[in-house]
Amino acid sequence: MRILIVEDDFTIAEQLKLSLQSWGYEVFLTEDFSDPLADFNRVDPQLVLMDITLPFSNGFFRCSKIREVSNVPVIFVSSAADNLNMITALNMGGDDFVTKPFDLNVLLIKVKALLRRTYEFSSGSGAAESALPEHRGATYNAADSSLTYEGNKIDLTKNESRILNNLLTHKGTIVSRSRLMEELWNDDLFVDENTLSVNVNRLRKKLDEAGLTDFITTKKGQGYIIE
Repeated sequence: MRILIVEDDFTIAEQLKLSLQSWGYEVFLTEDFSDPLADFNRVDPQLVLMDITLPFSNGFFRCSKIREVSNVPVIFVSSAADNLNMITALNMGGDDFVTKPFDLNVLLIKVKALLRRTYEFSSGSGAAESALPEHRGATYNAADSSLTYEGNKIDLTKNESRILNNLLTHKGTIVSRSRLMEELWNDDLFVDENTLSVNVNRLRKKLDEAGLTDFITTKKGQGYIIE
């Protein structure tokens, strides 16, 4: 697994690199901050660790550019940890947020868990994941994290894909917020509940823009359902 670290603090970047390498990952540091995709295209990573405050353009913009070409998981690592920045990071396509100063072991566990969820999930473990039924004329494809509707392909982030997969698997049944959080972040005790709301709202926005309004229904105090 290749990991790209987008961090302009050389001390932090080197510390992360050495720790991740000790876990067997191939790690690259950003060299060209002037082009948000230069090192991403050069490395072709399976995961990106992204700071927010960076030379030339911030991490939000860089993450949005990555999302134009890839669904690779992105973890923001930043000291700018107020709620607005956390929500913005997720809205711009981030999958997780770690606050500086961070516990290195916690970050490593997050990296390992996100890589496992992303690539074990997308590779599939049988027909149940890859042959989900259609709903309202939309076809879900777990293999490439997408939903196709009226000939248009809707690309989903890994978290959005996992949410949709879970709701479609239990179509007609209310899925609680706690169950979704456990399914998405079962290795992580440090996730704020707002993180789930942001991911669900982002998924809903994509569905609405594609013409699939009210695809996911909220049952107040209970959870979500695809009816």
